[in-house]
Amino acid sequence: MTRLAFYDLDGTLCSSNVVERYAFCARHHPSKARAIAKCGKLLVSVPLLLGLDFYSRTLFNQIFYREYRGMKKEWLQGLVGPLFEQVIRPSIYAGARDVVEADRARGFRPVLVTGELDFALPPVVRYFGFDALISNSLVYADGAATGEVVPPLIAEGEKAAAIKRICHEYDADPTQSKAYSDSFSDAPMLESVGEPVAVNPDRRLKRVAAQRGWPVLEFRRGASKRGSNGHAG
Repeated sequence: MTRLAFYDLDGTLCSSNVVERYAFCARHHPSKARAIAKCGKLLVSVPLLLGLDFYSRTLFNQIFYREYRGMKKEWLQGLVGPLFEQVIRPSIYAGARDVVEADRARGFRPVLVTGELDFALPPVVRYFGFDALISNSLVYADGAATGEVVPPLIAEGEKAAAIKRICHEYDADPTQSKAYSDSFSDAPMLESVGEPVAVNPDRRLKRVAAQRGWPVLEFRRGASKRGSNGHAG
């Protein structure tokens, strides 16, 4: 039977997050006026976003992804390479890819499970060698983002539901699968598999991991040092 290993992205494999990646897109908006406006709005909304994220990751995603409204799909896809090289890759934790590769060597097929938007993720999938991807997608109309996300929105309990669906697709037993995350919001994801691992856990997840006896993995707070064709060191 197939065995799967599921990995969250932000805070688990890398230190960057959806806000930083949106900020990169906003800064590079073709219209300087729109770029300034979007970056300014983001800056003043940070306290609200932090509160939303603590309260509900699902609600945070629903509200935050509205900031993409009006951005052109073709233009966003053109930013994917620079976004990876300038924001994501430098933030990948040293040792993160080694863990993914070690799981593959043990017979697990690696799957990325993230609330990030799919347009930003092809280089991440290639870098880590993921076999499958579970993520969010923007809704587009006439080539421009509407600010809505294709349902179901991937966050919290929906991650666990998505894991169940992909385990069925791959004929994999969730009790024989692994999952990695840093966030208390992903407790349902971790609870849905037989081998949960808390990675750089936040305070609430650290408490749950201690109560449940889950292993805790701490990645060094630093970027991967090797090139894209070498191991993350």
